[in-house]
Amino acid sequence: MLVDDDPLVRAGLGLILASSPELEVVAEAGDGAAAVTEVTARRLDIVLMDVRMPKLDGIAATARICALPDPPKVLVLTTFHLDEYVFGALRAGASGFLLKDTPPGEIVKAVQLVAAGGAMLSPAVTRTLIDHFGADPAAGRRDRARAALHALSTREYEVAREVAEGYSNAEIAALLHMSEATVKAHVSRVLTKLNAANRVQIAILFREADHPRG
Repeated sequence: MLVDDDPLVRAGLGLILASSPELEVVAEAGDGAAAVTEVTARRLDIVLMDVRMPKLDGIAATARICALPDPPKVLVLTTFHLDEYVFGALRAGASGFLLKDTPPGEIVKAVQLVAAGGAMLSPAVTRTLIDHFGADPAAGRRDRARAALHALSTREYEVAREVAEGYSNAEIAALLHMSEATVKAHVSRVLTKLNAANRVQIAILFREADHPRG
């Protein structure tokens, strides 16, 4: 589903995604409230969510959608790569974000990546985003984040740390000298132990913890 208050943006995104035989736009919405209604009315895999919209903004809509049973993955659309709203959307459960000036081919790849369970954040973007908006976390959040991370085993922590840097399962497998299937199993356990909705929330937790373990 495409969610944007500008019909031209929705039309452009629709044309871009139509170039992939694997993707089909089955719904559109012009504001966050309509987006939530659409999600509850049909089965969707991915929602491309604009941030600044009337009635209900993209952050609030993302939070409502991610709180639903078996929700679709949300990929946030933003004009600025450090839009202050994006961090809130990621905390709400979004699987990543896209700039509206992203090349068409990269938009298609991003949607495919998120559909496959990945997070649309490169290591550099992950660090920039979380460092910028997660600086000087409150002591309470820091302590809670550290306690959560200390519940992980040593190997789970190592995998989670690389997830927080934005690396894929295949890249983590190479870095830590283990099979990709083993990495996937560790990531699944980490998500459960940390009560994290996705890989992006693992990265946020690490930033809030402010490097609790060496």
